[in-house]
Amino acid sequence: MSTPRQPGGSGGSGSGNGRRPVPRGAAPRAQSAAGRGQPTKAQPAKGQPARSQPAKAQPARSQPAKGQPARSQSAKAQPAKSASAGRTPRAPQQRRPEGRPPARSQAAVRPKSRPPLRPKALKLAEPKRRLRVISVVLSLVFSVFAGRLVQLQLVDADALAADANTNRYMNIPITAERGSITSSDGVALAATVDAYDITADPAMFTPEATGIPDAPEQAAALLSPILGVPKEKIATDLHTPKTRYKRLAAQQTPAAKKQISDLKSGLEKQAGSRACQAQKKLLGKPADQGGRTRVDNECANPLAGVFNRETQKRIYPADGLAANLVGFVNAEGEGAGGLEQQYQKLLAGKDGHSSYAQSGGRLVPTAGGSMEPAVPGDDVKLTINRDIQWAAQRAITDQVANSGAEKGYVVVQDVKTGQVLAMATAPGFNPNDLSLAKQSQMGNPALVDAYEPGSTAKLMSLAAVLDSGTANWDTKVTVPNRLVRAGQQFKDDVEHGDWHLTLAGVLAKSSNIGTIEAVETLGGGDQLKTNQVLDGYMRKFGVAQPTGLGFPGETSGMLKKPEDLVASEKYNISFGQGPLQMNALQATSVYSTIANGGVRVAPSIVQGVTDPNGKYAPSAPGEQTRVVSPETAKTLTSMLESVVDDEQGTGGKAAIPGYRVAGKTGTADRGAADGKGYDGYTASFIGFAPADAPRYTVSCTLQGPVNGHFGGQLCGPVFKQVMEFTLKTMQVPPSGSPAPNLAVEWKP
Repeated sequence: MSTPRQPGGSGGSGSGNGRRPVPRGAAPRAQSAAGRGQPTKAQPAKGQPARSQPAKAQPARSQPAKGQPARSQSAKAQPAKSASAGRTPRAPQQRRPEGRPPARSQAAVRPKSRPPLRPKALKLAEPKRRLRVISVVLSLVFSVFAGRLVQLQLVDADALAADANTNRYMNIPITAERGSITSSDGVALAATVDAYDITADPAMFTPEATGIPDAPEQAAALLSPILGVPKEKIATDLHTPKTRYKRLAAQQTPAAKKQISDLKSGLEKQAGSRACQAQKKLLGKPADQGGRTRVDNECANPLAGVFNRETQKRIYPADGLAANLVGFVNAEGEGAGGLEQQYQKLLAGKDGHSSYAQSGGRLVPTAGGSMEPAVPGDDVKLTINRDIQWAAQRAITDQVANSGAEKGYVVVQDVKTGQVLAMATAPGFNPNDLSLAKQSQMGNPALVDAYEPGSTAKLMSLAAVLDSGTANWDTKVTVPNRLVRAGQQFKDDVEHGDWHLTLAGVLAKSSNIGTIEAVETLGGGDQLKTNQVLDGYMRKFGVAQPTGLGFPGETSGMLKKPEDLVASEKYNISFGQGPLQMNALQATSVYSTIANGGVRVAPSIVQGVTDPNGKYAPSAPGEQTRVVSPETAKTLTSMLESVVDDEQGTGGKAAIPGYRVAGKTGTADRGAADGKGYDGYTASFIGFAPADAPRYTVSCTLQGPVNGHFGGQLCGPVFKQVMEFTLKTMQVPPSGSPAPNLAVEWKP
């Protein structure tokens, strides 16, 4: 039963909105005519009592069945707040649309059990709405990209540019393979094998790059025992961050390279652990965020900036054989002595280069790069015969030791071609291990030393006399014990009475006085003219002239001009002392000229060159110069035989059974090292064989011997040993005729 409604206004004691509570079980009021589901205030007509507005529509609450607890029909149903504590609250009203009948009273509804919920039907989204969503998502993505680009190009540009220093292109040189130096039979005297340069990028050893403050020192401690380089030097090289390339050690073996690579890989694996990576992420961050200024040593890889570059190493398969001639290379792989230095450009080829991107010491394969391949060097083939070189080197080494000489050298030359078949020096050195060599042993004194030849130079003086026609081989010469010229007394190497010698005897007995007397005939009493004629012949023989080899440090010798000669110099020049100096090859070439019928052939030591394409280019033949007539050369050859064959000759120890030998001994005062006066002796012997058909010339020179000093005694045996080996090696047949045995004396 409904409670009667009060007239509109606020005069009653109801709730603040003028509505009274509806008792439970009463039917809800109808919705407003608008039908929008919202309660509206109805305007009362004139004379009609005002009607209260219905409350928000609430679902009707069914009465609970007997024995069941009451259940709410809607989660939104809330009891209305009473205006006063003594008033019963009004039950919620259920909204209904306009035109529908009012809901039945809950009292009239039978209690029923609630039916099970059914799944809702799936509704497809509208296409326009889907497109709008996709457009919004793409716009957000593009906005993120745009923001990132702004950050990279503007905000963080400087920082990223700095980081790029650890990810940039590196230019690495590619060393060209150095050409070989071979003997005349093509066997390598100097060759190239694979090796590795150990290099580093100092910019990768900074505290910022490694996370530790002493990366150079740690790397140096690890590398020093492997490379054999002091750790202080390595650390100094690594403390140059502005330099992106530093070579720590050159030409290391494959074993050393592998040892470093394995060590680097182990450190890299350890530094790549999760714990170490976490430490690296904290580098540079503020302390309140757990930042670090360095990582633990276990998490650092001080070898990350160490690399290896494939290169070559120079080796000398024959060790010290012909080392003074072949020379050596320095730590950079460049020729630093001998033929290695002389033919540096030819042997070195042309280096290439490779450019690649690296990051943290690793190649970035997708970053591209470039490479210019290297061009290998040419191979140089020498005229040196390995077997003859070995025999010459053994002979001179033994005699230097036996005589106590400071040094000695042997030269073997082909008289027809001028080619040098051997150039041996003692003491020598092993270019494979320069640490054991003394600086004084690493040159080639056979070409570098200029010395007064002594009596071996008498051949040139008598050649001038014979070729000028002022005397013959049998011209009679009286040789006193002393000869005074320019206020000075000249003497021979032994005391004697008057010798009655032929010109051949003057050469055989190596008389200084007899040579002066014979040479004086060139000027007819005018000493200046005499010296001018002699000077002309000596220069044609190659004295004071380059040999043509172009060897590094080679001396041209010295020959004072005739008008500059003073006092005794005008006379002692005729027997190889004073203002005359030669090197060993020049002296050898003089005898080869006589052996070749009076024609001088410029010496040569390179037989030919092979380019990287395998094309061989032989060297041009040596230049030929006529020095004396064939008749003069033949006469001189017979006179030289008397030196060896005659019992009064000084060269008997050079005789070779079965072969006719022509040669001359030499014993000269040796100039002092400071250029003032003389100190010791120079002993020598130069000859050729077979004398009846000359093929080869051999010279032996000893500087500063102490166990004897005569050339015939010390160098005669060396000549015999080397010449005999040469003749057999080259299969030269023995002489077919006896020596002429020219008379050396005459009876008054």
